[in-house]
Amino acid sequence: MLDWILETQDVWHRLQNCGKPVVVYGMGDGAVKILQVMKQYGIVPAAMFASDDFARGNIFMGYKMEKLADIEQRCDDFVIVMAFAIRDLPTMERIYSIAQRHEFLAPDVPVAGVNLFTMDFVREHEAQFREVEEMLADEQSKKVLHDIVNFKLSGKLEYLSDCTTDTDEAYRNILRPGAQESFADLGAYRGDTIAELLHYAGDCKRVFAFEPDEKTYRKLCAAVEQMGLADKATCVQMAAYSHHELLEFDSRAGRQSALREQSLVTGVQGAAKTKIKQVWGQSLDNVAGEEPVTFINMDVEGAEKKALEGCQKVIQRDRPKLLIAAYHRSEDLFAIPLQIKAMRADYRFYLRHYQYIPAWDTNLYCV
Repeated sequence: MLDWILETQDVWHRLQNCGKPVVVYGMGDGAVKILQVMKQYGIVPAAMFASDDFARGNIFMGYKMEKLADIEQRCDDFVIVMAFAIRDLPTMERIYSIAQRHEFLAPDVPVAGVNLFTMDFVREHEAQFREVEEMLADEQSKKVLHDIVNFKLSGKLEYLSDCTTDTDEAYRNILRPGAQESFADLGAYRGDTIAELLHYAGDCKRVFAFEPDEKTYRKLCAAVEQMGLADKATCVQMAAYSHHELLEFDSRAGRQSALREQSLVTGVQGAAKTKIKQVWGQSLDNVAGEEPVTFINMDVEGAEKKALEGCQKVIQRDRPKLLIAAYHRSEDLFAIPLQIKAMRADYRFYLRHYQYIPAWDTNLYCV
């Protein structure tokens, strides 16, 4: 095993063998996924609770949603399993306060794909993890890799807090965007990442923006016009993909809308209803054509492999700066850097993690 793996068992085996009641915190899609995996491991929750504002006697997956105080009154020692994602500071402070009183774990379940991040998974991909570690350009990137892997294995919050940095650091020290960037935003949502680029760059020369969801696309176009970029922008209501193809798209989750595929949650009663639509996929290579691209931002909810295949011509020709989400699939931490390296071996690779529980907003930077 890699010498920087500090854990001796993964979170699921810890829950199997803890000898204490297991209590699930949260409800929604995250809780559905967590409960399904727990069922696979034979872990039966003793109770479920939600924040006081949401614990109103609701029934979720057959459990009455309680308040933490109610569980604390009848049980002295138990393990809390967090089953949702948060990034706002007040909620994170509340989480860390609870974690000081109880053993608190935030299991990693992938946003996309079916591979759980377990000890067996890490052993299977040890060579890839080692190769990526050697590719990383600074010590902070290596620390992020080490801490995120240990967090995904254990669910222990201290690994996240130890490697979290501010978004500003990556823009100022790694990406350093300028006013002449030709910016491709793959998964542009409502234009928030375009606005973020403009904040640091001051202006841009050109924008290519992909957003497949119809309602969100309209908001993207309005935002682009409001930012004064209408004459510079090409917005397409398409999913970033390897080629032009009609795809199935699940638009039920807002910002987490994604191309439909096999996932951990299959036919689970209580899971959120899907809203499947057909959308066109298209490659950046085809949309940009012969126009140069100097900066690619990519957050496509698990379709990064296919989207990168659709950027191959641009990457090989223009060597754009890359900001790629590296947290949707268990394999993203090694598969995405190795895929990019195969296209251009002369990139410098960096990893950063920003404020989020679980390990969302872990990003790869290539410059």
